Amino acid sequence: MAVGTAPKAPARPSRARHAPVRHRAMPKLKTTVTAAVAYVVAFIFLFPYLVMLLTSLRPQENLRDATLLPAQWEWSNLVNFWSSGLAGNLVVTLQVAAGSTILVLLVALPAAYYSARHDFRGRTFFLILVLITQMFQPTSMLVGIYREFSQFGLVDSIWSLILVNGGFNLAFAVWILNAYFSSIPRELEEAAFIDGNGRFGALFRITLPLAMPGVITALIFTFIAAWNEFVVALTLTTTPENQPLTVALNSFIGQYQVDWQNLFAGSVIATIPVIILFALIERKVVGGLTAGSIK
Repeated sequence: MAVGTAPKAPARPSRARHAPVRHRAMPKLKTTVTAAVAYVVAFIFLFPYLVMLLTSLRPQENLRDATLLPAQWEWSNLVNFWSSGLAGNLVVTLQVAAGSTILVLLVALPAAYYSARHDFRGRTFFLILVLITQMFQPTSMLVGIYREFSQFGLVDSIWSLILVNGGFNLAFAVWILNAYFSSIPRELEEAAFIDGNGRFGALFRITLPLAMPGVITALIFTFIAAWNEFVVALTLTTTPENQPLTVALNSFIGQYQVDWQNLFAGSVIATIPVIILFALIERKVVGGLTAGSIK
């Protein structure tokens, strides 16, 4: 008996599914516009430094030229900085900025860590008191600061500048480090305790690497604030050898004229250590976000 097979129904024509066309022109245009705006903003911020550099390389008789580039390059202006004795003032500035930064970190790290990990009585009052000290400016307390250091015999001393700059930048460091320590889960430290680490071992192996962005922020803020400080240094230092560079550069400003090319040459050299500091620390900001959390 022959078995007949039913005829297959004709297949329906399948609709071609076309992938939607992605308009890549708009993202590219957006990226180009964003990059262009970023370059324009960067140029606006860098243009004064460019003018300062070019002015430092102009001869005295060509300072009033309307051209951007000097007609004659006077490289001796940068060399004269070292022969004028300002190199010693640059060393004083480095000592004051580095000493103030080390002092702030030594005091702010334990204070911020303890206030972040322990709910002791008066914790909120302590943090508010620290914040209040940030509201006072050294300029408004110059008379008291001078009399205090005069009684201790620290006038015209580098130590007085280190103590003042460290004291007035301590509040910011405590607050920002307290915020970073509070954002780190305590479970990470408890896991370190189980592995046999003590309080200091967990602090240096787990907490500090994770809080490194806050530590670097406090370091940069303190260093730059101490590096640029002028009023207190002008008040507490009297001999040219103990004056930082910010005060020593003021000697180029006379009563009737300003030695612009040497003033700008000193300013250009004064910005180099800060640029080097940023170049050395920039990579550690991102690395500190994840370092220490993986065993």
